[in-house]
Amino acid sequence: MTLALGEVLIRADTPIAYVHFVERGIVSLVAVARDGEQIEIGLIGCEGMVGIPVLLGAESTPNEARVQAAGLAYEVPVDALRNVMRRNPELHEQLLRYAQVLNTQVACTALANGRYKVAQRLARWLLMCHDRTEGDTLPTTHRFLSLMLGVNRPGLTTAVAALEREGIITTKRGTITICDREALLARADASYGVPEAEYERMMKGTVKPT
Repeated sequence: MTLALGEVLIRADTPIAYVHFVERGIVSLVAVARDGEQIEIGLIGCEGMVGIPVLLGAESTPNEARVQAAGLAYEVPVDALRNVMRRNPELHEQLLRYAQVLNTQVACTALANGRYKVAQRLARWLLMCHDRTEGDTLPTTHRFLSLMLGVNRPGLTTAVAALEREGIITTKRGTITICDREALLARADASYGVPEAEYERMMKGTVKPT
């Protein structure tokens, strides 16, 4: 199926009917408070599956899954997936291993949001999106970034401008292009890398498409 920009694959507190194995594109996991406040808590690309709660016995989740970068995915009914997992314990185990990876990513996002500066969090987010994109150009806007990172627009604009001034990124309307990944890694510092290492350990591969 086609993943359209902004499409909601999982709605908060709504029964999950399908899981999605992303072939191309990026899906954001978004925590939603009762007053409507939102912040991104995870990213899923071609390395993962949208709908992890059903693996853990849940029928719904208080979080949303929203398409951040358009692409393609395989859509599988939840009942069909459960039937396949019953017949294929190895698949079930592999998906649970990915659930561990995603749980690590969510925990590290909480750590980054609470302990790192806006510039480091921005660098981390750009690296994570770059990991899940075939090229170097990411579709995004300042408004979307401020929402996903939970920061105000002026602070975000300052952080983006600093990276662009140093030649690490370039920006155009609706896109950010990464020019120097090594420099971006240096800016992210310790905020980036733990979930990526956990993916390699658990899944025996890398997040970045080859």
